[in-house]
Amino acid sequence: MKRFPLIALLFYFSAFYDGILGVLFLVRPLALFSHYGVTPPNHLGYVQFPALLLILFAVMFLRIAMNPAKNRNLIPYGIGLKVSYAGTVFWYWFTQGVPGMWKPFAAIDTVMAVLFVVAYIRIGRA
Repeated sequence: MKRFPLIALLFYFSAFYDGILGVLFLVRPLALFSHYGVTPPNHLGYVQFPALLLILFAVMFLRIAMNPAKNRNLIPYGIGLKVSYAGTVFWYWFTQGVPGMWKPFAAIDTVMAVLFVVAYIRIGRA
């Protein structure tokens, strides 16, 4: 962490952010959908499986944060996660519409994806 403190901080934040979202969507999905006025899917497994994946990615981001240079090879997977989510939301947002609940997450993930790319490049140059 000492060598790349800002990059480590970015990935600690990402671990916290995705971990909290994952836990919330795992244990309280109906409350979240109700709060935002979104109709939940017909089976909670459609929400809980991605929630578990977010928790797994949070663990990965924690590993990156603990040693960014050593775990640089994991950063493209984080970029892939963020681009996949944001790209899906933006596609539907602009083509068919998407509930407002998902839009802030897409914006945050877009910023994170850009920062992950910057981090990946900076670690590679060092």
